[in-house]
Amino acid sequence: MYSTLISVAQLQALHASGTPCKVFDCSFDLTQPQAGRAMYEDCHIAGAVYADLNTDLSAKGDPLTTGAQSGGRHPLPSREHFALWLHSMGFDNTMQAVVYDRQGANYCGRLWWMLKWLGHDAAAVLDGGLQAWAAAGGAQAAGAASSQASANSAEFVVSAPQVTLLSADTVLEHLGHPEQTIVDARATPRFKGEVEPLDPVAGHIPGALNRPFTQNLTPEGVFKPASVLRAEFDALLGTQASQHVVHHCGSGVSAIPNLLAMEIAGLGGSALFAGSWSEWCGDASRPVAKG
Repeated sequence: MYSTLISVAQLQALHASGTPCKVFDCSFDLTQPQAGRAMYEDCHIAGAVYADLNTDLSAKGDPLTTGAQSGGRHPLPSREHFALWLHSMGFDNTMQAVVYDRQGANYCGRLWWMLKWLGHDAAAVLDGGLQAWAAAGGAQAAGAASSQASANSAEFVVSAPQVTLLSADTVLEHLGHPEQTIVDARATPRFKGEVEPLDPVAGHIPGALNRPFTQNLTPEGVFKPASVLRAEFDALLGTQASQHVVHHCGSGVSAIPNLLAMEIAGLGGSALFAGSWSEWCGDASRPVAKG
């Protein structure tokens, strides 16, 4: 079982062994929401299905009617609703999930975390994404996805979460307390409030630390070794325990590579504020910092 990263060679070995496995392509573009599906249809790992950030991995509409579990631009759907989507894709509790994108693990981490949120530990990010798969000569395909579930497909059963989800109210309640350290994964100019291309207010949550999620990768596009990640997070967090760390970004998506990197580094137990900056800045009573 793979629960954090899986290499191209390991995925190829899984396929060869016949181990039950489902591969999800999570490619996306925030500025062109239809581009992700077009990328998938142009080229994807053979046998992979597509997971759309906007329509499959987020709840749309009024949270009171959709059952959304967070606010912000990409609110989490209810765990039960997401389980139904997994079943519709032919995925069940016996399978290894492998997720990837072609944007430096920016989007596929969302599905990895959501599977953990439903209690499914056998979920891993393909290290290096589609680029690494293609470079190794992995089998690829093109075309639109077809329906995956069959009449005999087993339902996906939700169990206890393996990750921690925090609300805006909880983050606000503990703001400034020593048992909470907020790590913001956005690019530094956005963190500082110098630019804000997506949300109505620029800035960051007071007291937050900044670690752009791109810092987790090598120039080759794979995650840095665990020892390097450990040293970098130790330098960022000082003596703060990993269990006190809360990750966030713009809408709870690109924060997850930081959370995953901490898991790889042996620093488990950090939480996700899924609503992130887009939810936080939507309430004028919440404090905002710049610089």
